[in-house]
Amino acid sequence: MLAWIAGALLATYLALCVLLYVQQRRLIYYPQFTRVDAGQTDFSLARPDAVLRGWVINPGHKHALVYFGGNAESVEANRDAFARALPSHTVYLVAYRGYGASDGAPTEAALLADALALHDEVAKRHPGGQVAVAGRSLGSGVATHVAAERDVPALILVTPFDSLAAVAQAHYPMFPVRLLLHDRYDSTARLPRHRGTLLVLRAGRDTVVPPPHTDRLLAAFKGPATVLDFPRAGHDDLSLDPAYWPAIQAFLEPDAD
Repeated sequence: MLAWIAGALLATYLALCVLLYVQQRRLIYYPQFTRVDAGQTDFSLARPDAVLRGWVINPGHKHALVYFGGNAESVEANRDAFARALPSHTVYLVAYRGYGASDGAPTEAALLADALALHDEVAKRHPGGQVAVAGRSLGSGVATHVAAERDVPALILVTPFDSLAAVAQAHYPMFPVRLLLHDRYDSTARLPRHRGTLLVLRAGRDTVVPPPHTDRLLAAFKGPATVLDFPRAGHDDLSLDPAYWPAIQAFLEPDAD
């Protein structure tokens, strides 16, 4: 009887591992909450297998910012806030593939390649200007990759993690998540290749990306970093703190009124 029970428990455990493996991208990406009609966008970037679409804020400025959102974030919700906070920057809010009005389905390899292509397109549109990069939560992994592969003068990371694999393992300690995960977003390995300045906004009550994961990421970076703590903020409400947007403005536009 004990052997039968042990066998049943083992079979159940293995079945759950298989379920996590098969459904892992459904647990990482939530594009279904962000879909909009393509007619609502004003920017597009053709990729070999998809068209990415989004919005351009404050067009016509010399300097630019490319923003990468979280795993369930409708990036267009930030349009007014970016317009007010960065009046001297043109801001690009482009949905990941499968998100917003963009084609395709999200994977780490596709999102990272798309991000580099987007950065390069923005750089072409702003000759002589600087292209800063920002990323929130999942987007911090995308932004860090861009900063590692391109000359990014200023990088902003909001609630960033050391690696998605480490965070997922912490949330599912009973399962060998590190062995099962396809999309790992290893920012700790990539961030040391960033040669520009860094701003990190950390939420003290973050239960999605607990602060120790951000601390481990920061420990890997040896360049100049500004770290701002929001001790009362959580993962999803950090941007509601009155100091959030002024911090971004002070980092990118220190002379703005």
